[in-house]
Amino acid sequence: MEITIADIEKYLEEVKTSINADKYRVEMNDRRQANQDLFMDYLIDEDKRKQILLSLAALDFSEILPNEHVGYEHEMLYVFGKDENLLHRFGTGEELISLYIKINKLESNYVIVISFHKQMYPLKYKFK
Repeated sequence: MEITIADIEKYLEEVKTSINADKYRVEMNDRRQANQDLFMDYLIDEDKRKQILLSLAALDFSEILPNEHVGYEHEMLYVFGKDENLLHRFGTGEELISLYIKINKLESNYVIVISFHKQMYPLKYKFK
């Protein structure tokens, strides 16, 4: 399936509508240690997190991955990267962090941000 920039713009429009309606969550369970680490190491409140998600653009898009969890294989996960200046929690000032953001928009238009953490490897961007 060939994905276009218009496809990603439409996807992001729907995601942002859900985020603006507070129909979303960022996973922070025990399997998401990297997400927890980001929020422990940097001062990111709810407003900052929401601002970062709402600032995503089609140029930030990397790839689409199938959900690998049994019973959810029909879901497609969209991966984005975003460089963001974040204030370090322990007083070392601001730092430019490359974020890895993986989103699952459910059929109900509820959005689950599965990954929201430092990139572990450089992303390849589809439209850059």
